[in-house]
Amino acid sequence: MKLFLDFLPLFLFFGTFQYADGHKELAAAFATGHFGFLVSGGVVGVEEAPVLLATIVMSIATIVQVTALKLMRRQVHLMLWITLALVVVLGSATIWFHNPVIIKWKPSIAYWALGISFWFSRVLFHRDLLQEMLGEELMLPAIVWQRLNFAWVAFLGLMGLLNLYVAYSFSTSTWASFKVFGATGLMLAFSIGQVVYLSRYIKPEADESKPPKLPS
Repeated sequence: MKLFLDFLPLFLFFGTFQYADGHKELAAAFATGHFGFLVSGGVVGVEEAPVLLATIVMSIATIVQVTALKLMRRQVHLMLWITLALVVVLGSATIWFHNPVIIKWKPSIAYWALGISFWFSRVLFHRDLLQEMLGEELMLPAIVWQRLNFAWVAFLGLMGLLNLYVAYSFSTSTWASFKVFGATGLMLAFSIGQVVYLSRYIKPEADESKPPKLPS
């Protein structure tokens, strides 16, 4: 359930975009009639309407997600705070200037911001954010945490570049599909690779159902 809620704004963005992209005239009329006061000039064109509506839906969903977590007194992770800030800033700019290029930068900036946070926390403050996030679940040697941290920094840097390559080389529809399925798939594959790498350091817990073996 938590995983579904984490990806819900992303899925809503994609669903809204796909529907609006297939009904551009209707989407433009709806956006102009209901959100025209949010955009420069007050009129939303047929080409920018799909991504504009998708951005509005994603922004609302992210704000609701963070608000719900705070009301339930649940932890809001760093990546979600970064996403919320970017959604508010870049989402507002996308809506006002009705320019889809602005929101296409959001994933890249989010990846880079998280990667820089991992890097600076270790280099400047001698803290490991990954270890602080996962330290209660994983007991690893310091050198392994360091390798894990730098691996994520490199991966997030490359993901930011790949997002921009897709954004500027392909259509907005292709970018939206990559944002939801391609980037998520790559993130999942990288995470699985990390689990495989860490498996050698994770010892299976003793079976508590069996009584301890007494010395002979």
